[in-house]
Amino acid sequence: MRLVIDKQDKYTLICPEEEKIDSLLAPELKSEVVYQNAEGAKNIIMDLSKVNYIDSSGLSAILVANRLCKNNNGTFVLTGLQAPVKKLVEISQLDSILSIVPTLNEAIDFVFMEEVEREFDNE
Repeated sequence: MRLVIDKQDKYTLICPEEEKIDSLLAPELKSEVVYQNAEGAKNIIMDLSKVNYIDSSGLSAILVANRLCKNNNGTFVLTGLQAPVKKLVEISQLDSILSIVPTLNEAIDFVFMEEVEREFDNE
């Protein structure tokens, strides 16, 4: 699976460079998310702008990422959802569980706002 990983101070960006995330590619995506989390990435942004199709195994990898970030007091954000992917996320009612924003810039802003809120709550 072709992935672009961009590690920043406050977040790690994961961009699958594939049109489909199915049962063949989802395990690699899940492994990468687990690896990044183990390496200290508590805030993960997943940009799916190149993905036109995702199946249940791909959604499972996304849910793993969301759970790992939440368990580490972090934030998981999905961005760049194409219409077919967005529709499946909505049908699966995952839009009520996941943080989804339209653009990468909004995802970055979302992570920074969540970080500020966590810092504020810890005072």
